[in-house]
Amino acid sequence: MRVKPQLLVAIASLAVVVLVAIVDARRAAPGELARVHGREDDLEGRSGCTQCHGGWFSNMTDSCSECHDAIAADLETKSGLHGTLTPELFADCGACHDEHHGAGFALVNDRSFALAGVADVKAFDHCRVGFQLDGAHTELDCARCHENAYDRELPAGAQRFRGLEQDCATCHADPHDGRMQVACASCHGQTTWAGLHSLGHDRFLPLIGGHGDVSCRECHAKEDAHSLEVLGERRSQPAPRECVDCHEVPHAREFVGRVAAQAACTEGATCATCHVPEHTSFRDPALATTLTPAQHAASGFALDAPHHEARCEACHAPEALEFAARYPGRGADACDACHEDVHAGQFDGDAFAARGCLACHARTAWEPHEFTVDRHADTRFALGGAHAELECRECHFDPPEGVAREFHGTERLCEDCHDDAHAGFFEDVASELPALDAGECARCHGDVAFDDVPESRFDHGRWTGFPVDGAHAQAECEVCHPLADEPDELGRRFGRVERHFGVVAGCVTCHEDPHGGAFERGPALASFDGRQDCARCHDASSFRALEAPFDHGLWTGFALVEEHAAAACTACHAPMRKADELGRTLERANGPACADCHVDPHAGQFREGKKTDCARCHESAAPRYLAFDHERDARFALGEAHAEVACASCHDDLELSDGRTVVRYRPLPTTCVECHGVHEEVLLRKKPRRKP
Repeated sequence: MRVKPQLLVAIASLAVVVLVAIVDARRAAPGELARVHGREDDLEGRSGCTQCHGGWFSNMTDSCSECHDAIAADLETKSGLHGTLTPELFADCGACHDEHHGAGFALVNDRSFALAGVADVKAFDHCRVGFQLDGAHTELDCARCHENAYDRELPAGAQRFRGLEQDCATCHADPHDGRMQVACASCHGQTTWAGLHSLGHDRFLPLIGGHGDVSCRECHAKEDAHSLEVLGERRSQPAPRECVDCHEVPHAREFVGRVAAQAACTEGATCATCHVPEHTSFRDPALATTLTPAQHAASGFALDAPHHEARCEACHAPEALEFAARYPGRGADACDACHEDVHAGQFDGDAFAARGCLACHARTAWEPHEFTVDRHADTRFALGGAHAELECRECHFDPPEGVAREFHGTERLCEDCHDDAHAGFFEDVASELPALDAGECARCHGDVAFDDVPESRFDHGRWTGFPVDGAHAQAECEVCHPLADEPDELGRRFGRVERHFGVVAGCVTCHEDPHGGAFERGPALASFDGRQDCARCHDASSFRALEAPFDHGLWTGFALVEEHAAAACTACHAPMRKADELGRTLERANGPACADCHVDPHAGQFREGKKTDCARCHESAAPRYLAFDHERDARFALGEAHAEVACASCHDDLELSDGRTVVRYRPLPTTCVECHGVHEEVLLRKKPRRKP
């Protein structure tokens, strides 16, 4: 295979470089090693250079780490002073610890510390290496703890600053003879042994404020479950104490429970949610306790508007020494605990006001009130109709200055606010009825308007003595109660009957008597079957409708019997073509006499003066039946001889001038000769008549 010329040139160049390096390595070292390195046998001669500067496959830092393995561990774990170095120094040991400056040169010097960020070794911040140095330790010289701190050359195997433990016992004797299993720093500080403190005590209770002046033994007494001796043992530790283990709790159990739930802690530890450790007492004025809104709400009183702007002392008097006096546990609804009663005790003991101020007012503001029309129904007077539209002050008048507005005890009956437009007309009837809660007006009137009177409420007959039925029920009210053009002083337009018709005196108050007083014939008929006036015969539906069949004989003195009973009324009372001014549609009868209606079949033969008395001969109930007694009523007694004679034998027909023919009754002869005549032989034998 043919080798390229370029490759041959590269190999030759590399060989030259290696040769130069070997020659340079064999040259003399740059200077004498420091004594601590020079005393090491493996670092002597030219062959020892690679021990520090590294061989073919390592560097100087790797070489240093092989001898200084503790420092290598710090670099790896980033602990100690070396673990805090910058990445540049971290990778170059020689930058801080320069070599070949002679046997007396100190490899750890001020420059080393300055490069590591420590300007003054004596002011080194030990927190950098994980040890908080304070108190009495800050006054000690470094050599008190680090005996090789100032040595220019460390003895073989010695360390300058490393190798110390952060345990008090490494420097101080144990006065407890091993009884305390915890570290000294758990109780003692670095200032003095007598100044006890508890390291980690803040996890349970910071020893500041009121707890800062308390000696350990006051809380950790001997023979106590939390004594120092018990706490010093690691075998069994008692559970940490809570605030309530030492302090009494004046708060309500409910409040404590709610706060504990908010803070997600036990009830015994809730004190710390409000009381800070800096308090010297629970009433420390310099560190006033402030509850969050949520915590205050846990008391049962949420600080919603407007209480959210109130200062604590406005409700909780600072001068009150007793807890119960300062924090009385007011309820959120107990407004009267802080606010003056502007109603002057009107609602004290009232069942309606059991909710206190919130029965009418909102929690957020006194005005506007929340007392609605619906809620007014909870009082003795529910608002409906026109009352619901009124402004409150129209019934609850604006009071004089300094006087409470009247609510409780306000008049509630109709008659308390409204004048009686009926002028006491209904008082007698109302007095016989049970009283109404709303007042007497409510018996008839609605609460929308006074002229809104439901028909079902007003019994006209009961309240006025005049039942509105029949035809009256069909008429509008204004027929009897005409409306005025303008309301009177009481707002009434509904007219009174007496002003329109006069004094009420029965039917004739409104209706004229079409009978012309024909039926007012003495007190005997003034009342009939408990009815008076027109109602004795007529009902209210129509004057043509009668309460009972008309007793013609009783009311007119002319009894209707036989043919008269069968005759139509119009046979005697002729119908009119139209009603007269009184509404009458039947003519009056001609009269009670037979001749008033009937033609005299006797052509006036029995007329005496201007009258003919048919009843002398005929029965009034049945004119066809004669009540005529010839022996009694005629001038001619029939006797036995004439009784058998037919009437027509004596009473023949009489032809009148108008062509009618009637039976002759008058005049007729009454002597024998006037009917029988005188025979000649009789006359010859006739003797003179004797005088009686």
